[in-house]
Amino acid sequence: MTANAAAPPRHGGALEVLRVFFLLGLRSFGGPVAHIGYFHETFVRRRRWVDEATFGHLVALSQLLPGPASSQVGMGLGALRAGFAGALAAWIGFTAPSALLMILFGLAVGRVDLLASSGVLHGLELAALAVVAFAVREMARHHCRGRPRIALALLAMVAVLSMPGVAGQLVAIALGAVAGALFFTPATAAAAGPAAIEANRLPAALRLALFLLLLLLLPLFARLLASPLLDLVDAFYRAGSLIFGGGHVVLPLLRGEVVVPGRVAPDLFVAGYGAAQALPGPLLSFAAYLGMVATPGGGVTSALAALIAVFLPSLLLVTGTLPFLARLRRHPRIGAALSGVNAAVVGLLLAALYTPVWTSAVTGPLGFAVAAVAYALIAVWRLPAWAVVGLCALAGLLLDL
Repeated sequence: MTANAAAPPRHGGALEVLRVFFLLGLRSFGGPVAHIGYFHETFVRRRRWVDEATFGHLVALSQLLPGPASSQVGMGLGALRAGFAGALAAWIGFTAPSALLMILFGLAVGRVDLLASSGVLHGLELAALAVVAFAVREMARHHCRGRPRIALALLAMVAVLSMPGVAGQLVAIALGAVAGALFFTPATAAAAGPAAIEANRLPAALRLALFLLLLLLLPLFARLLASPLLDLVDAFYRAGSLIFGGGHVVLPLLRGEVVVPGRVAPDLFVAGYGAAQALPGPLLSFAAYLGMVATPGGGVTSALAALIAVFLPSLLLVTGTLPFLARLRRHPRIGAALSGVNAAVVGLLLAALYTPVWTSAVTGPLGFAVAAVAYALIAVWRLPAWAVVGLCALAGLLLDL
């Protein structure tokens, strides 16, 4: 073993996992790619919880499954360290700081009139426009190389804009998966993952079954019981089950679940998304804010329910799939289908860039100018998103946008 090689994984406790991931959740700015970089530095290079090969397979798994990539890598690291309890502890620790801040922001938006009337919210909407535009550009560079993938992204965009709500998004994702599997070049079969990924397959299979049961039964029970809280859980669980391509894809999916049905006003939705860019930890903590503002007067119970529901699919899928990772990665057609889904996701984001982001944020030439400068700061000068969000909020306050 070389001096830089990681030591073999060893077992630890869930409390240890919770503590380490909580500290990461306090300082992990920069989005999913940056989060994975933090994880590599912490768990491969410094703490040596896993080796390079295992970490690489966890990152690949996060790309294969729906859900937020960095949170799924964290859950996988926690699972390898301390089993299912470790995966749960990793999620709680990494998510808690940003979720608490988003809940507080939801309380402020609902109860502090100055915030809603000062232009700060409009500044946050313009920041969201710049962030999403940059995300579309970066994802298109990686996932839309060549005319077939560009065409697929445009078809997905048309589907989403033609069929508002969840239906258009489902059609776009299914179109991407089928087109990718049928027409794209199959990926080269990957080598099997290290033995450390193997685990008891029966509990894993039961978690995958629970994932499917909840996806199928939650809408039925929400309708039969006529429970607003259960209806909210169903909406966020479904959104969490369909997030392919990274955290930014939550924008069109959650919009279909909370804005289209009228649970959350479009300006509050986009402003909350903009605020989420300024926080460390996972972008999907945005769900806690939506749970607050979707409930009249704000409700912590609804915020926690939305937060748990949107992350629960990832927890079940990651811990349910880890034992089968090596077998899945031997099927190149899965990689081809995922390539198609990723191209379709670019179309979803492109549609979201128009509505609700552009239509809510750009109400005049001054707003467009602020958004254009914000985009340039991110794309050209490479300022971190949290800094640009702060500058846009300040511009909204000073310019009374």
